[in-house]
Amino acid sequence: MHYTEHSAGNATGRLETRASNVEESSVAPAEEYRRRLDRAKAEEQREQHRFLLISNLRLAIGVAAVVLAILAFGKSFISGWWLLAPLLAFIISAILHERVERRRSAAARVSAYYEAGLARMEDRWAGKGNPGERFRDPGHVYAEDLDLFGKGSLFELLSTARTGAGERTLARWLLAPAGREDVIDRQKAAAEVGARLDLREALTLAGDDVRGAVDAESVAAWGSEPPITFFPGARILALALAIGALVAAGTFFAGKTSLRPLLVVILLQVAFRILIRDRVQRIAAAVTAPAYELQLLGLLLERLEREPFQASRLVALAKGLETDGAPASRRIRRLQRLVELLYSGRNQFFAPLAAAVIWTPQWAMAVEAWRQVSGRSIGRWMAAVGEFEALCSLGGYAFERPRNVFPDLLSGDEPEFDAQALNHPLIPVSEAIANDVQLGGEMRLLLVSGSNMSGKSTLLRAVGLATVLAWAGAPVPATRLSISRLRVGASLRTVDSVTDHRSRFYAEISRLREIMDLARQGLPVLFLLDELLSGTNSHDRRIGAEALVRGLVEHGAIGMVTTHDLALAGIADALGPRARNVHFEDHLENGEMRFDYRLRPGVVERSNALELMRSVGLEV
Repeated sequence: MHYTEHSAGNATGRLETRASNVEESSVAPAEEYRRRLDRAKAEEQREQHRFLLISNLRLAIGVAAVVLAILAFGKSFISGWWLLAPLLAFIISAILHERVERRRSAAARVSAYYEAGLARMEDRWAGKGNPGERFRDPGHVYAEDLDLFGKGSLFELLSTARTGAGERTLARWLLAPAGREDVIDRQKAAAEVGARLDLREALTLAGDDVRGAVDAESVAAWGSEPPITFFPGARILALALAIGALVAAGTFFAGKTSLRPLLVVILLQVAFRILIRDRVQRIAAAVTAPAYELQLLGLLLERLEREPFQASRLVALAKGLETDGAPASRRIRRLQRLVELLYSGRNQFFAPLAAAVIWTPQWAMAVEAWRQVSGRSIGRWMAAVGEFEALCSLGGYAFERPRNVFPDLLSGDEPEFDAQALNHPLIPVSEAIANDVQLGGEMRLLLVSGSNMSGKSTLLRAVGLATVLAWAGAPVPATRLSISRLRVGASLRTVDSVTDHRSRFYAEISRLREIMDLARQGLPVLFLLDELLSGTNSHDRRIGAEALVRGLVEHGAIGMVTTHDLALAGIADALGPRARNVHFEDHLENGEMRFDYRLRPGVVERSNALELMRSVGLEV
């Protein structure tokens, strides 16, 4: 097995577009990012200069106003009407100041977006993105072993989502393989949005530069809660009482009527408020968090609704956003207006008039009416945005990794993994060494031997992550990958637990049982086992390892097992043509261990343990 450069095949059902072809422009992705970054930084500097100029101008206007006030009211040299000039100038400068600040903030967000993209392309991204810590699950059958979440994880490399729904969707795609047709649709959609750099840039400008961290599920639950009902005609009665108060007050001050009609209306209003107070308070309190989350959601939906898509998955997402013939973004904008009107009743200057016209109850009932009509669609809207953001994450990864390819997704039930020039996606491209890996058909097991630090575990993770990427809908770091729908089961990082009273060996065999259970269910399993049963003695290890691997193979699974214990190399002989020994080599050069990380056929012929011990100063 060696590094070979191959072009992508044309198998049936394969997405014919390689990740390198997602951008029709001949400009390299990094060059395009730098060009846009330079443009955004120049814009940010211009707006910063204008911001400072206007700040100084406002200060000058303030000084001028003080001088004019002294001249007008202190010395009586000029008319007080001259103060209108600085007042008008201050109002205009405040409006301009706000606009400049908005443009400056937008340019800063665009700069941050392209800086993050360049960091990913230049392998400086670890620790700078969203690690997805909340999705970590030590009990998952492969997530911890393959570094799906956490600092320097696959999720951090991929995710550009701004909403909780987008993060959750991407995490769900990484944690379980989807159906073949579904993933093919994702590939096409990811390729399309990856090429639409203007669209992905526009999404960074949607709303303030904050992550939609409010729990999307709670917002959807708010929309689906049982209605808060009022007695029949409550909204009409509230409007009538408000009009009655205005008419009674107007006629009283005009001298047309006595105070009695106004007092009657006020008493009726007090009774009405007492009757509905608890329900109004519940509505006003519950809408605060959803209004915040839906603000960003509405902006994203508005951009999504007006984008002309070609991929069927994207077209379906856009079409599914209507509710009773109205676009989702329009409905969300209406909710925002209703909430703004509801909250405006708290303004200290407007509050007296708001009380007189039953302002808060009227708009609270309007908010509840909106929820009863559109609330049950919130979950669907959020799911659409979540999927769209997840596709943008995959599309951005495809654009930024032009050498990666979308894999050939095989339709058969027979497990197969056939990769050429496969790399580990989390290792810098300049350092990664590619290897070919073929599993499937008669070949069910690769037994990988080699000394410490030679690359065995890295290869297993590269195979596992390629499988995860393939069945999430993303391109993979290889020149070609043909893969069937596989359930990954990995035991690469099992640890003991004091709180659960579990040793490392017990944790390992518990994971192995989970993997075996998947195979016994008849699922196509890809098992990745690092230093199998290293926590027991060599006799039990040899017997147990062979029995386990034989059981997995006989249940139809394919996989890889690593070891530096050459006694286990005989397992390949015991399984005959269904298994093969491969290895990594190392050599001593000028007193230092050197590795080439190239996978070779056969069993490793030497160990480096003693040399490594001597290299750190241990006498052996």
